[in-house]
Amino acid sequence: MAACSLFDSRTDNVEAADTQLQLGVRYMSMDKLAIAKQHLERSIDLNSKNVEAYNALAFLYEKLNEEESARESYEYALKLNAEDLSVLNNFGRFLCERGEYEEGMAYLDKAVRSPLNNRQWLAATNARRCALAQKKSTKGEAYLRQALQRQPDYAPALQAMQKLSYQNGDYWAAKGFYERYSSVSRQTAEALWYAYQTERALGNREVAERYKSQLMESFPLAEETQRIYSTQEKLKHGK
Repeated sequence: MAACSLFDSRTDNVEAADTQLQLGVRYMSMDKLAIAKQHLERSIDLNSKNVEAYNALAFLYEKLNEEESARESYEYALKLNAEDLSVLNNFGRFLCERGEYEEGMAYLDKAVRSPLNNRQWLAATNARRCALAQKKSTKGEAYLRQALQRQPDYAPALQAMQKLSYQNGDYWAAKGFYERYSSVSRQTAEALWYAYQTERALGNREVAERYKSQLMESFPLAEETQRIYSTQEKLKHGK
């Protein structure tokens, strides 16, 4: 009877910890960080081996600009489970963003290569950013294409390929990636800017003007819109 009671107590704690974790993640998504932190810490109190809670808490510390606490939470999560794919992805991204490229890429590569990872596209996108930060554009493009192979409608990767294709002078590819992007995501100033420039390069003036108008109306304060105004002023004054 005593053994059963102990087992039931542990089970109740695990379930309660999971509930606290879900609440913490939900409040974090609502940007109510103080409340989120309370729930995540409570989750860990109830279940000190809760890898997901440490992972979520580390991400919360990132939002709070508490980098050392974030690092410690990620490292502890990996001590609990060195193969957790979400932690590998998040910690790899975290390290790359802080210039620790070699170690960060090692974690991201591990997440990308794992056949058990049903979100390989996310790890591949983060690995692409890490490669670009190291001026390894070819490797970055390979990761980007890998992300789209895993998730063909992943908007950030589609927009990145639109930009990359335009910069490489492959305007038809840029047009195609933009069309795919716009079918699955809300517009951004950058996407509209490259769509505008792409149509100009292809000689499609009417379509280009439509994108320009949409950019200026939807994002009047964006850097891309200011570029258009600056160009117009230069043309007006013959510069």
